[in-house]
Amino acid sequence: MDLVKSILEENEGKEDLSKSIKVHKNVELDIDLGTLLASDYNVFNTKALKPKPNSYLKDLTRDNVQLLINKIWELSVERVDEAIVAKLPKPNYTLPRSRVIPKPKPLTKWQQFAKEKGIRSKKKGRSKLKWDEELKKWIPTYGYKRVKAQEQKEWLIEAKGDANSIDDPFAKAKTAKQERQSKNELQRLRNIAKSKNIKLPRVGLPTREHFSSSQQLSEALTIARTSTSSIGKFQSRLPKEKDAKGIAKEVTGMKRKRKAPPLNVVEEKRQNKNLVDSVLKSNTKIVRDDYSTGIAEIKQSTTSGSKKRKGALKTSKTAKKPKAGKGKRDLHKKVGGRKRR
Repeated sequence: MDLVKSILEENEGKEDLSKSIKVHKNVELDIDLGTLLASDYNVFNTKALKPKPNSYLKDLTRDNVQLLINKIWELSVERVDEAIVAKLPKPNYTLPRSRVIPKPKPLTKWQQFAKEKGIRSKKKGRSKLKWDEELKKWIPTYGYKRVKAQEQKEWLIEAKGDANSIDDPFAKAKTAKQERQSKNELQRLRNIAKSKNIKLPRVGLPTREHFSSSQQLSEALTIARTSTSSIGKFQSRLPKEKDAKGIAKEVTGMKRKRKAPPLNVVEEKRQNKNLVDSVLKSNTKIVRDDYSTGIAEIKQSTTSGSKKRKGALKTSKTAKKPKAGKGKRDLHKKVGGRKRR
């Protein structure tokens, strides 16, 4: 008792921190209970706001919330599961949304079919576990533990009469499961593309509608071959298949092939000799460069395999041009010039 008296004596001098639920306002608040919105049109007290703005705003917020709660308690209330619930009226204000209203998610093919046929899913209320008579225990209907339980059940597979003795039935079952999973994943991606209005290529060979040029087809072929973890290093190529031009920039991890540097002096000489031979074997040869005009006279050289025609006339640069007889023509003498008829 002495301890209780001492505590009460200590609290006698302290102020009562609890405030009254009655709040006075010069201008009554505009309260919309449907949206729990309270609009205060009273003027701020600048004298109390400037020295202690935080405490003033805190007290003002507390008074406005108290008035809103007082209005809520004036409504009809009821007790639901050890909680007092008040039924709010229809809102008077339409509050703006910060984001656009989300569009309804389009239905998949199965959901649309189930809706038309009136098929209802039975997932709600279904237990995750089910009793297995063969294992004599509860096993989950999905998850990794279900896979383990399935392996315990199917530890032995009966071979069919026409089955090959070399084939592994467990490997066949695993491959069939992977194919089903791939089919389901493909159908899921198709549903996503259909909901976003994305045009998918037809099954089979690509058409001109999807690859209008050979360059696009080559790029698609290169991207498909390099879509492995090794960037197509261990993928087989088609006969005379080459990488598409400029595809190294689009495919991450793919680098342009560079020629290795020469290993020794002999190898370097051989590369330089091949380069010079390729230049000299070209059909165009520069005969003369006119540096004053900047024009180069280019002459086409004949190939080594071509043969000259027999009996072709050869004209020398020193041959004189024939002159006429200037009207004095002697028929007995042979004079150079154009023969008149």
